[in-house]
Amino acid sequence: MRIVFFGTPTYAGPSLVQLLEDPTVEVAAVVTQPDKRRGRGSGQLPSPVKQVALEAALPVWQPRRIKRDVGVLAQLRAVAADAFVVVAYGQILSPEILDMPRLGAINAHGSLLPAYRGAAPIQWCLYHGETETGVTTMAMDAGMDTGAMMLKASVPIGLLDNALDLAKTLAELSADLLQQTLQRLQAETVPLTAQDEAQATYAPLIQKEDYVLDWRRPALALHNQVRGFYPNSVTGLRGQPLKVMGTVPLGADYWPQLPEPWQSLPQAVAALRSTDKAPPGEIIGLLKGYGPVVQTGDGWLLLAEVKPSGKRAQAGWDFVNGSRLAMAERLGPTA
Repeated sequence: MRIVFFGTPTYAGPSLVQLLEDPTVEVAAVVTQPDKRRGRGSGQLPSPVKQVALEAALPVWQPRRIKRDVGVLAQLRAVAADAFVVVAYGQILSPEILDMPRLGAINAHGSLLPAYRGAAPIQWCLYHGETETGVTTMAMDAGMDTGAMMLKASVPIGLLDNALDLAKTLAELSADLLQQTLQRLQAETVPLTAQDEAQATYAPLIQKEDYVLDWRRPALALHNQVRGFYPNSVTGLRGQPLKVMGTVPLGADYWPQLPEPWQSLPQAVAALRSTDKAPPGEIIGLLKGYGPVVQTGDGWLLLAEVKPSGKRAQAGWDFVNGSRLAMAERLGPTA
């Protein structure tokens, strides 16, 4: 099967690598986003997918606006591809492009469609506290992730999984599922199932205000926000921004879900005194070896990893010692 691969970030890399290793697939070319500027005077940074493509000596096309790039459109037609394969490319493909390949365009989307259509399905499924997600391959149409579904595969989500952890898992799952989909597409045995619009939910682009932690919210909701928008959730301490990169909600409901490195946490938490009257955002405990505990609108939240302004990320207990954090200090807005 002759394909053109469309993709840009690290997430798409495993899919391209696996297709390159498949003797039944010929990757004729790769389409990816233009190189990004790395910084003042530092030149351009190629996308992870471009790096894989260059190592494989593949043609690489990087249109700024693919729908209007006459040259790239002509090249895509000339390839005479059986299918276009799309994984986190980053631009919308026009109906003209979708109609070019003989068997259509196939997308691997990082959710169990029709849930979490859109740009950030991994982040928003964590934010909403889902316990399961997966990958869906679909036949692309002109809508936003609205095409007929082909194959699905699901994975459980652990309590402490963050967006980076889950992206790595789903990237490998996408690679396997795409390979299966192409094989069945060529054999004309792949199913096509229309999505139920009544069940559709959306995962829009993340906005700057989505990163701000409101300590009046429940501990679990804040934990889901931190891991969903990893590593960018932010609060304030002593007038400076503090990124919160890892948290653990505390309480008997969560103990059975803790992985092995955290098995002794319940004993440490048992020594904390009840502070029901503490306002949200107040430090109500300093757990040796773990980090600070924050009162929320409902429950306690352990700060397991933070990144102070201008410094590297550090474990919660290292932050307690390095900053000389004290009981009753308050987290909140920086301004």
